[in-house]
Amino acid sequence: MLRIALILSALAFISACDRSKIDESTWKEAGAEAVLPFKQGLKQALLKGMEAGPVQAIGACRIEAPRIADSLSKGKLAMGRTSQKLRNPKNAPKPWMEPLLETYASDPESREPKVVLIDQDTVGYVEPIFVQPLCLTCHGTELAPELKAVIEQHYPSDEATGYAAGDLRGMFWAELPRE
Repeated sequence: MLRIALILSALAFISACDRSKIDESTWKEAGAEAVLPFKQGLKQALLKGMEAGPVQAIGACRIEAPRIADSLSKGKLAMGRTSQKLRNPKNAPKPWMEPLLETYASDPESREPKVVLIDQDTVGYVEPIFVQPLCLTCHGTELAPELKAVIEQHYPSDEATGYAAGDLRGMFWAELPRE
């Protein structure tokens, strides 16, 4: 009887320590909390840029977004944004992000954040970015000629136009340490 109790205790301990599983709700909450300052900072930078005009707003995405993400990425915590239709190649999705992007793209109604186990020490968090009406200034089907020229100058391989309000633009992401 004691031996069975010890075996059951050992199995319970091993299960509790199983690092191949994650508590989704806890990690979704942690991920949302991690990317919130990035989203707020980016929105603030974009709105400030748009006050000066769409050409100036390009700098918010080109310069401010990476700076904000870098300033918030500390230790093993990293964050950013990605898309299937890139403007900036530096935002290309990492391999763990690609199936999640595909899930959002193939199911436009899917708007819930998602978490995945990247490796034994890291959890990935993503949440979709949907095009808002203001985004169409730089990402819509019709761009002002001077804006289009600046985009082509900075991003000669730009794929990030032709969107309509409500379209999936990409994802915010975070890599969270499990410690």
